Amino acid sequence: MIPAQEALSRLREGNRRFADDLRDRDILTSETRRRALTVSQEPFAIILGCSDSRVPAEIVFDQGLGDLFVIRVAGNIVAPSQVGSVEFAASRFCTRLVVVLGHSNCGAILATLEEMGRQSNEQSRNLRAIVDRIRPSIESLIKTELSHDSEALVHEAVRANIRASANHLRHGSEILEQLIQKEGLLVVGAEYSLETGIVDFFDGAPK
Repeated sequence: MIPAQEALSRLREGNRRFADDLRDRDILTSETRRRALTVSQEPFAIILGCSDSRVPAEIVFDQGLGDLFVIRVAGNIVAPSQVGSVEFAASRFCTRLVVVLGHSNCGAILATLEEMGRQSNEQSRNLRAIVDRIRPSIESLIKTELSHDSEALVHEAVRANIRASANHLRHGSEILEQLIQKEGLLVVGAEYSLETGIVDFFDGAPK
């Protein structure tokens, strides 16, 4: 079992390699590695990330087969299936780090802000289910000075949504709460910059 702090260091180092274009693609996807994983897996981190095609977790963290247990959903929201997936990996594989990974200019955040500005009856109920999970974390921002600065509003909304998802995992599951209190599970929130390729672990991460 890899402790949460060590796992976090691995992710930081991997992202640094990615941002500096120093990835070793052959090692990460080798046939030897693939064969070694046919019987079991021991992912050192769980990533709950956005489905955005520009933010594949294994690539931005420079990790290979079997390293990460990745759950992806638009807006990196937390619904029961996502909580259950995190519980499964944390319990079954003794993975001790969970990262909620959002990103700059998230389309789901933009869609939610648009929906809050104009109530639309044309949106599908399935898409609205995503919007409705994001809305509570960013509603208060609309009532601040940020409403006059769209770029700053989106930036803060992305981070507020990440924090909300991370807090949901920390406090919305008895299993995860017990693992946090007794087994060293760490849940952190992070934002990936589409512009720089750098991941900022800004919520709940030890310095």
